[in-house]
Amino acid sequence: MGQLSPPAPTAPARTAPGRRASGGLRRRLTTAAGALALTAGLVATGPQASAAGLTQVTGFGSNPGNLTMHTYAPDGLGPGAPLVVALHGCTQSASDYYSHSGWPKFADRYGFALVFPQTSSANNANSCFNWFDTADSTRGRGEALSVKQMVDTAVARYGSDTRRVFVTGLSAGAGMTADLLAAYPDVFAGGSIDSGLPAYCATSVSAAYTCMYSPPDKSPAQWGDLVRSAAPAGTTAWPRVAIWQGTSDTTVAPANATELRDQWTDVLGTGQTPSRTASLGGGTTLSEYADATGRPAVRVYSVSGMAHGLAVDPGTGPEQCGATGPYYLDTICSSYHTARFWGLDGGDGGGGGGGTPGTLPAPAGLTVTGTTDTTAALSWSPVSGAASYQVHRGGTKVGTTASASYTDTGLTGATTYSYTVAAVDASGAVGAVSAPVTATTTGYPATCHTADNYQHTAAGRAYQSGGQTYAKGSGQAMGLYNTFVTHTLRQTAPGYYVLADDGC
Repeated sequence: MGQLSPPAPTAPARTAPGRRASGGLRRRLTTAAGALALTAGLVATGPQASAAGLTQVTGFGSNPGNLTMHTYAPDGLGPGAPLVVALHGCTQSASDYYSHSGWPKFADRYGFALVFPQTSSANNANSCFNWFDTADSTRGRGEALSVKQMVDTAVARYGSDTRRVFVTGLSAGAGMTADLLAAYPDVFAGGSIDSGLPAYCATSVSAAYTCMYSPPDKSPAQWGDLVRSAAPAGTTAWPRVAIWQGTSDTTVAPANATELRDQWTDVLGTGQTPSRTASLGGGTTLSEYADATGRPAVRVYSVSGMAHGLAVDPGTGPEQCGATGPYYLDTICSSYHTARFWGLDGGDGGGGGGGTPGTLPAPAGLTVTGTTDTTAALSWSPVSGAASYQVHRGGTKVGTTASASYTDTGLTGATTYSYTVAAVDASGAVGAVSAPVTATTTGYPATCHTADNYQHTAAGRAYQSGGQTYAKGSGQAMGLYNTFVTHTLRQTAPGYYVLADDGC
């Protein structure tokens, strides 16, 4: 990675509503950030091309942190799906993180929306999130508040489940992730800190250098107190935390993973002795810390020989993801393991009550065998050792079956749904999730219209005869042809309407 070099001259810090003017500490923070390696050693690249499927969203709030918001949502995503916020590293962008991290693959597979916040050189010389500045990293302020406003906007836009909102980030994005988990435990159900630092390890430039290369050796309680003091008073529910760290990282010392473990195991009350360890692919060792119920609360993934960056594993396999590039390192797909830890695959984040992930393979051959206006029938190849199967629609479990087929009911006509299936062994551990399939129900997309009889007739949804009004197609009587009688009509086919006053 090389040594730190003197920072290049920077443009004045940005001015935005609610932000202080450039100069003084802000100027020193912005300039010095060019030498931070949550900034250090990151070679700036040219402008990133827009990633297909990534959409910029404007007008998401007062935006005191002067960030931009980008989103991705799979086709057919229904309400009640999870939401994941993903924060890029220094010199990177939202589209860069979208293209390399692997998160869109699992958004498609499991059914959840993604938000990619983006900062810029107007905020920080190397386009880093300002994790070390309390004006940006604390509740209700700066960049942290801008991210919270993005969450609120995405929840409204996609109908996301507010109980299943998660945040992840790389490097400076990981530093900000830790801060967000501490500042907004009422917003985020879980987080993943990839090559990052403990929450509020630094509140100045000099402290940032110390944290990166030789983090303070605080006690777990001291680290935990930093989180508790940042959260709303009286907080008792805390997010689950994954910590990813390469053992050969010279930008963010591996000791940070230890301090992060101490911080979040203290907050979550698990103690610092692992309840389980396991060897994963890519030279990765998993250390797990379960809560009193046996559910994994903190996981530390130590990747042997990995330098500073995000762990990816390009390929088409069910556990593979991402693309290599500067600071996207070919080892193991961290996004896959993080998604399963959070339960985005429809599991409990550890499988079967005991906290151990299932080993059964993903069911192959998932196929839609038929649809009606209200049902979708599925089948797949049986999995050896499966006691049952979980069926998920849009990332939410909708049924369990002992056979290799299932029919989902109560659907809406002319609507597309996404399905995945996972095998469950005799102990209740949920195995890998299948590739998704989509099913489109038959029929006409039901639409409803509430208006007075005169307006219905003028719009062609009804007709009048002898001073009376009738629904077009069904001929149902609607009463006098005037502006004083109001009805709701549901269209069920072209030119066919039925009364739906009791609910549509």
